[in-house]
Amino acid sequence: MRGLRLKFNLYYSTNLFVLLATIVMLTSCYKFEGDQTIPSYLNIDTVSLTTYYPEQGSNSHAVSDVWVYVNDVLLGAYELPATLPALWNGEQKLVIKPGIKINGISSTRAPYPFYKPITYDNFLFIPDSVITIPATSTEYFSNLNFMWMEDFEQPGLTLTETSASDTSIMRTQPENNPEAFLSEDSRYSGVIHLTENARTYSASSINSFPIPKQGSPTILEVNFKTENYINVGVIIQESGSYIKIPLVILNHSAYWRKIYVNFGPNLSLHPQAIDFKVFFESVLENDLSSADIYLDNIKLINRPY
Repeated sequence: MRGLRLKFNLYYSTNLFVLLATIVMLTSCYKFEGDQTIPSYLNIDTVSLTTYYPEQGSNSHAVSDVWVYVNDVLLGAYELPATLPALWNGEQKLVIKPGIKINGISSTRAPYPFYKPITYDNFLFIPDSVITIPATSTEYFSNLNFMWMEDFEQPGLTLTETSASDTSIMRTQPENNPEAFLSEDSRYSGVIHLTENARTYSASSINSFPIPKQGSPTILEVNFKTENYINVGVIIQESGSYIKIPLVILNHSAYWRKIYVNFGPNLSLHPQAIDFKVFFESVLENDLSSADIYLDNIKLINRPY
């Protein structure tokens, strides 16, 4: 199997939310002011992310869409880059919410609950004009809980292999290896070498994490580049046993990608659980003699109510 193929495990509450979000994506709504028939046009090219690296890690992101509101009325959801019409004029309140693909699936687009909206209290709408919004940047909300971060910049890693694994994850070498995820704050990435004599990788986070409160959003962010599929999921400890739940499959990508894996619905189904871990697993595909898997900027984030 080739190309990126991602498999998800979402339950009915999430499916309903995604369905409603998709309907909004297909049907934008507009606010008319009197007899105005000539729209203003907003041009939004990209959205960037600003982080405080020591506490929030990398500023890598995969903002693919924007959800646009004028005076708290939803104008629509648009894939970037976008030029969109708006039947408004004069100074109005404009809010742009950065959107992502949940679990990497195009049909599950939604505003990312951990990124702040970009707000202009007095944005000037000019009919029959294209107004390019200045470079837009978002940041994480301040009340987030960064439960786990692994960026492979330190020699000691926070992933541990299981007894089923016959290979391990290592830091890329040398420093600034061109295969690594390189940025101002990144000189190394994690790499897993699969061969015919070392076909299986199986590991989990060293630490366990408390089960968030019911319904509290919990998302795993991961950058990856891979020649072989790799499973990502959770291991939940409950009633003296361990429940292993695969959530997504990351498949072949020759360049670095980012995914947001939604853990919340599955964790909410186990309110009596003690804790959980994150796992990564892969087995060398039959038509390959070797494969490399690269991971970076792993973040497990929760937003408490």
